[in-house]
Amino acid sequence: MNDLLVAGGIGVAFGCALECAGLGDPPKLAGQFYLRDFTVLKVMLSAMLTAMLGAFWGGRLGVFDSAAFYVPDTYLLPQLLGGLVFGLGFVLSGLCPGTSCVALASGRVEGAATMLGLFAGVLLVGMAFPAIEPFYRSTPYGPLTLQRLTGLPYGVMVALVTVVAVSVLTWIAKREAGP
Repeated sequence: MNDLLVAGGIGVAFGCALECAGLGDPPKLAGQFYLRDFTVLKVMLSAMLTAMLGAFWGGRLGVFDSAAFYVPDTYLLPQLLGGLVFGLGFVLSGLCPGTSCVALASGRVEGAATMLGLFAGVLLVGMAFPAIEPFYRSTPYGPLTLQRLTGLPYGVMVALVTVVAVSVLTWIAKREAGP
């Protein structure tokens, strides 16, 4: 029960952070696609960089065993199709699943419509699953990581991703500052 309360508290705090950053507002999120507003990219890159560095250094310092982290298997074609459907829904509604919850909690109609679409999609896929299961299980690659794809050592991959992420964030900061 305590774990559920902690998870709920983290979820509420995350939702509040998303709302405070303006990420429950579809036009703000759509601004990313038109290269006008980089808030989403800044938030996501910062979060991924923080998580990656926390996992790397936490493992290196013995805080936890990072080898015990679960990495889900990759099924290339079904996941590409899922990404396409996700992206199409994101572009059409201006919201992703997390931000649609924030929009709904903020009383935005777009959030309710997107959540309805999400639940309808989950229901339809669940009902059709026996027919689509062979496709769902096609093109298995096991757990793919950048380290496995490139053959580079874990620390080198972390350093490269950090340099790229910080470079992108620096470019965004300069672009937003103007001439």
